Amino acid sequence: MKLLQGKLGWTLLLLIALAFPLFAQNNYLISVATQAFIMVIAALGLNLITGYTGQFNLAHGAFMAVGAYTVGILTVDHQVPFWIAFLLAGVVTALIGFFVGILSLRLKGHYFSIFTLCVGSIMYLLIEKWESLTHGTVGIMGIPAPSGIGPVQFGTPLSQYYLVLAFLAFGIWIMARIVRSLLGRSFMAVRNSDELAEALGIDLMRTKTLSFVLSVVYAGLAGALYAGQVRFLGPDLASEVVTFDLVMYVLVGGIGTLLGPLVGTFLVIGLTQSLQFLQDYRMVVFGPVLIALIIFLPDGIVGTWLKRRARRAHTSSAEQAKAAPPAPAPRKASSHA
Repeated sequence: MKLLQGKLGWTLLLLIALAFPLFAQNNYLISVATQAFIMVIAALGLNLITGYTGQFNLAHGAFMAVGAYTVGILTVDHQVPFWIAFLLAGVVTALIGFFVGILSLRLKGHYFSIFTLCVGSIMYLLIEKWESLTHGTVGIMGIPAPSGIGPVQFGTPLSQYYLVLAFLAFGIWIMARIVRSLLGRSFMAVRNSDELAEALGIDLMRTKTLSFVLSVVYAGLAGALYAGQVRFLGPDLASEVVTFDLVMYVLVGGIGTLLGPLVGTFLVIGLTQSLQFLQDYRMVVFGPVLIALIIFLPDGIVGTWLKRRARRAHTSSAEQAKAAPPAPAPRKASSHA
């Protein structure tokens, strides 16, 4: 695990991702990896509001659907170019997230989570019933692939793989800058204690709302990429199942860690794909494995590793302090009468 530390670790992961299509057996695996990258982007956003700010948002999947449907409606019904629709997906998601945030973030703990769960259900019903806008249960079909940039086109699974990988790398870099900045420290102070954060001069409402908006923008842009990759949208994207999947990715990988959403997403999706041969019975195996992970690794895979590393470093420094020879006592200056 030492290889995964710092810039060297992230560079190694990037090189593995760049080389993956060379060893993939078919386009199906490339498409699965592309969708996994998209889910990692959405999980990064959930990790910001839940892992770093301590607010458990249960409408995160619905915001992903908002971004996806913004792209679908604009490109299919109004012939807006994909990249303009992509940018507008982030704007629309941010605006809706702002108004939901200033309402929901006045609540705390379970009340906030229940409120956002209700918001997610309302969004799902709107998408399902507002047929004139969202096409209802029929869904939106024929969404165009991302338009090319110069000579580079994105109409093939391989090109879309590298496009989404580029967005993921950029999203991780931005998230790292956020959580390591003074703003990120403010988010963590709010997570630890509202009273402590206020004592430090942090504006609670503004900080929580900013974290909420940033997190849902990640979800909205992930949904926009999803629309361009899958090319078909249905109301199920806004269901609570998608949110619970994202929560599972974050919990398994390690909540409140930068690497956790990446590890958790690929572990869960990889395990799901490997159990496809069991068909309807794969959840019989998959469920107990996840329960065991949560019971024995409550901090997630990455979180447990980081805690053990910190514990070993503390033990090592304590042993070195004990083994060090005592410092000689200072000599007193002699006085002469």
